[in-house]
Amino acid sequence: MTNTIKHVLSPLASQTLQDRDLTRPVAGKRPIRLLPWLQVVKIGGRLMDRGAEAILPLVEELRKLLPEHRLLILTGAGVRARHVFSVGLDLGLPVGSLAPLAASEAGQNGHILAAMLAAEGVSYVDHPTIESQLAIHLSATRAVVGSAYPPYHHHEFPGSRIPPHRADTGAFLVADALGAAGLTIVEDVDGVYTADPKGPDAGKAQFLAETSAADLAKLEGTLPFDCALLEVMANARQLERVQVVNGLVPGRLTAALRGEHVGTIIRTGRSA
Repeated sequence: MTNTIKHVLSPLASQTLQDRDLTRPVAGKRPIRLLPWLQVVKIGGRLMDRGAEAILPLVEELRKLLPEHRLLILTGAGVRARHVFSVGLDLGLPVGSLAPLAASEAGQNGHILAAMLAAEGVSYVDHPTIESQLAIHLSATRAVVGSAYPPYHHHEFPGSRIPPHRADTGAFLVADALGAAGLTIVEDVDGVYTADPKGPDAGKAQFLAETSAADLAKLEGTLPFDCALLEVMANARQLERVQVVNGLVPGRLTAALRGEHVGTIIRTGRSA
């Protein structure tokens, strides 16, 4: 009787949660998709830096997409975050202090975008709301806006002086956790190249219409997203692919959300 009271029957009760071989029979099942109808769109901070010339056409495109999709629009940080990194590193701040400072700019960009879509019932919501109340918000409106920065903040990994988990990684983590229909990363380039198309080796840059996270991890050169994104994509549980598109070209985002191949498609580590 004493043993019955003190012990809870569970497949994991007598196992270490650190041993994947032991936990795989229980934890290895694919989780259910919480919001399978959701499209996650991440807007890059470099697009926001361009101001009205880039943002107003993109806002109009998002406005026209609202009747077709229910959207979680996440914004990244741009040049102001890079300035914060520069000053913070000069002052010797730890990576855990730099992360929330950069995240504040991503939130500011989100507030700007939400304000321009306010007439359509779109508003900015913080991370706790996305975590626990996103479904009810999207039952009342067609889209909400949030920050793409993951809320690691002072819990950021100390392996790098600059926070490795930034907006692209945060957008993917949210989309995969929610079991979203897809994630589209909107930047100021057509997709992924073998070299920086705006750098000194632009002449050698080759466009990659389709690739995989595993192949990109071997690529030497600049990527239009966080390198940490490749690490989390390798462990994807829901999303099979991500598409990177150029937000400066009208219609690219619309086509991507309709299932068209208009940028670079990156296959994740999730098996079909």
